[in-house]
Amino acid sequence: MTQPTIDLELDKETRDRIETLAATRRRSAHWIMKKAIGQYLAREEAAEQRNLEADAAWEQYSETGRSVAHEAMSAWLDRWGTDREGPCPEADRRGSSGRRQPEGI
Repeated sequence: MTQPTIDLELDKETRDRIETLAATRRRSAHWIMKKAIGQYLAREEAAEQRNLEADAAWEQYSETGRSVAHEAMSAWLDRWGTDREGPCPEADRRGSSGRRQPEGI
């Protein structure tokens, strides 16, 4: 089954770059463009997914105030791959003073 075509206007410099790369790779310009568009979409979709996850994490933090202190996380990451790795630090929350307090206080 034939796929519908999409017309795309490119400036001469971009067309020349595609043609040059296609010749170098012994591929068609069409193949180069399909690969480039596929890679671009994969990168952008991954970036969008990271943005959605960051938004969800921010919303959860806004609701609960729970997070892992930078110092605790850095210390844990510094021990990765050693015999002192240990479990991930537990989340805690900020009190009214803005200082970290263990859960349950």
